[in-house]
Amino acid sequence: MAFSPEYRTYSPATSASMAAALDAGLRAYMLRVYNWMASGLLVTAIVAFGIANTDLINLFYQTPFGFRRAPTILAYAAMFAPLAFILVLSLGINRLSTTAAQALFWAFCGVMGASLTNIFIVYTGESVVRVFFITAATFAATSLYGYTTKSDLSRMGSFMIMGLIGIMIAGLVNLFMQSSALQFAISVIGVIVFVGLTAYDTQRIRADYVEYAYAYGPDEAGKRSVYDSLSLYLNFINLFTLLLSLLGNRNSN
Repeated sequence: MAFSPEYRTYSPATSASMAAALDAGLRAYMLRVYNWMASGLLVTAIVAFGIANTDLINLFYQTPFGFRRAPTILAYAAMFAPLAFILVLSLGINRLSTTAAQALFWAFCGVMGASLTNIFIVYTGESVVRVFFITAATFAATSLYGYTTKSDLSRMGSFMIMGLIGIMIAGLVNLFMQSSALQFAISVIGVIVFVGLTAYDTQRIRADYVEYAYAYGPDEAGKRSVYDSLSLYLNFINLFTLLLSLLGNRNSN
């Protein structure tokens, strides 16, 4: 007895309806990711500005013997604490509940704000605001390119990750060398790297949603949106600090 295989076919109207539903879901998901990122940046800015303009700054930076402000142990703790949050969110995202992932993201953004308080000491407030808007425009244009381009950016992403490792190593070396020329090179290359990573990560987030959209339940989508926003948030923060080192005006005191 012969059995004919059964094929599932879709009419053009059904295919168009599925494509429209997928596109609407993608736009809603990307909007959620960008909203998380923007909210995180707002929390970071509020914490950094609030500490810098209140007596809390004395807990992070002191002026021993009348010299320029020096970081305290609390300041160093704030600088390295975000690494712990990134590891927990990256490695434990599958085991965390949506509420826990969101709470960790908010806490991470707050700690990141505390670690960035020194920018209001080193740079003028006007230049911080100016560079922030330059960063926002650069990020928006690059992320839009990553979302709309038909080119495969995966090879570029691998190259940019290698570049990121390189500038991290160079940055550690420069902690001992204190070379202004090397620091300038790190900043310039770093801007290129994080511009590239912004486009790559945006395309990756879009592609992951398109591939796994039907496997995402509400809880999984909620966690994934937090994790994906973390990638874009880190790209923005690093791009901002690198551009600030290149374009920011330093305080005279």
